[in-house]
Amino acid sequence: MRPPADCMLCPLCSGRTSIVLPSGDPSSGIAFVGEAPGEFEDRQGKPFVGRSGKILDKIMAEEGLDRSKVMITNTVKCRPPKNRDPTKEEMAACRSFLDSELYGCRLVIGLGKSACRDLLGYEGKMGEIANKRMSITIGGKEVVFIPTYHPAACIYSKEARAGLRETIRTAREEIEAGN
Repeated sequence: MRPPADCMLCPLCSGRTSIVLPSGDPSSGIAFVGEAPGEFEDRQGKPFVGRSGKILDKIMAEEGLDRSKVMITNTVKCRPPKNRDPTKEEMAACRSFLDSELYGCRLVIGLGKSACRDLLGYEGKMGEIANKRMSITIGGKEVVFIPTYHPAACIYSKEARAGLRETIRTAREEIEAGN
């Protein structure tokens, strides 16, 4: 299920250029979920194509994971004003779309606090849960969930970069194992 082109389920519709849908391979069984589109994503209609996307792409390439082999999406499909975090209400408005995207996945990776708050209900510090296997329920099915740092956190933190790298390595290993 995808949002209609004229979606008006939340106030984010008023400032968007485009609805940002997932990219990559939805049948891979592996999804990376960020918080929301930024300026470049809003313009191009694709997730993670701006500065954070460049960081994600670089680490993925260094770890031997082809971006096209996984699905990449966001908790909300429209850009929040001034790149603020999406609200709980905005995430709730898009949740049925996100659940339909994640249905059938065997591994979901939450990129950053907002994605982890939406998917896991977690409000604490990322350092306490980063790279710990957990589970979430999508469509009545338990799915492996790994919370990790958002690529933007890697700009200033070596710990975040190492954590994201570890998670990407795990995703690559999942693909190689064919699980």
